[in-house]
Amino acid sequence: MQIKPLSDHIVIEPISQEEKTKSGIFLPQTVEKERPEQGKVIAVGPGKMLSSGKRSEMEIKKGDIVLFSKYGPNEIKVEDKNYLIAKLEDILAILE
Repeated sequence: MQIKPLSDHIVIEPISQEEKTKSGIFLPQTVEKERPEQGKVIAVGPGKMLSSGKRSEMEIKKGDIVLFSKYGPNEIKVEDKNYLIAKLEDILAILE
C-alpha cells in the first residue's frame, strides 16, 4: 500500500535514536523511549492551496532527513510499519 499525502502534509518514517548512552551503556528494549524527533521523508503532498488558487511550493522533498516537533505529527501504522504524518509547519529543519 502506498501513502499519498494531501495538501501540505508529509509522510515521515521515524529514525530511532541509538540505544546506547554516551558512556557506552546499552539500553534494553524495556526502557521507555521518547518519541523520535527526526525521520526520513517518504512522501510529500502537492502543497497548500492558496487563496489565489495556486499551490504553495513545498520546501521538502522525498528522501530528505528532517527534524520535526516532537508532538506535532500524527502516528499511523500501515502494514505493520509505523509512520508519522506532519504538516509543513511541524518541520523544523532539513539535515544535510
